[in-house]
Amino acid sequence: MNCTICSSKTELFSEIQHKKYYLCNNCKAICMDTENLPTNSEEINRYQEHNNDVNDLGYQNFVNPIVSNVLSDFNTTHNGLDFGCGTGPVITKLLRDKNYTVHTFDPFFDNNPEVLKTTYDFIVCCEVIEHFHQPLKEFKLLKSLLKPRGKLYCMTDLHTDTINFDKWYYKDDPTHVIFYQKKTVDWIKNKLNFSKATVNSRLITFEV
Repeated sequence: MNCTICSSKTELFSEIQHKKYYLCNNCKAICMDTENLPTNSEEINRYQEHNNDVNDLGYQNFVNPIVSNVLSDFNTTHNGLDFGCGTGPVITKLLRDKNYTVHTFDPFFDNNPEVLKTTYDFIVCCEVIEHFHQPLKEFKLLKSLLKPRGKLYCMTDLHTDTINFDKWYYKDDPTHVIFYQKKTVDWIKNKLNFSKATVNSRLITFEV
């Protein structure tokens, strides 16, 4: 099959529990076979299993890399979007507690298309981009929603050559369907004309 990000040719990378994953020869994304993609109902059921309590300190610490960067890069005169906020928009809560204006959107749990009709100084995507069935389409949307000098913060686990994919915990979530490598991030940056893309552990920051 072709890569779901850049449409280049791929090679079979791994087959685990009747699911196939392909490695892109160009951008190095690892894509789940489109025939194995979860249905909407399967995704919703999986997401509802998550215990996303916005007041849980462990959950708040988990999202801290994004929150601390937003607090450092922007002030309360700027507006943001929590894209793919899920059932517990903890980033939104923490930023609103600091008097930031943050809107929320989730295709399953907060499907308010009106918030996609304006632009934002910053967008946060925490544990979201690995769920994209059509990642290039989604990244184009996110880029279009950013103001000049805006930033897109994404948290996900990047794959590297040192990781044994077959034993990697991150691929065990059936709703994780696309895995990025540093070269994938660079390809997205160049394709969509972001001025900069920075990888810091699990945090990827795209800048307009």
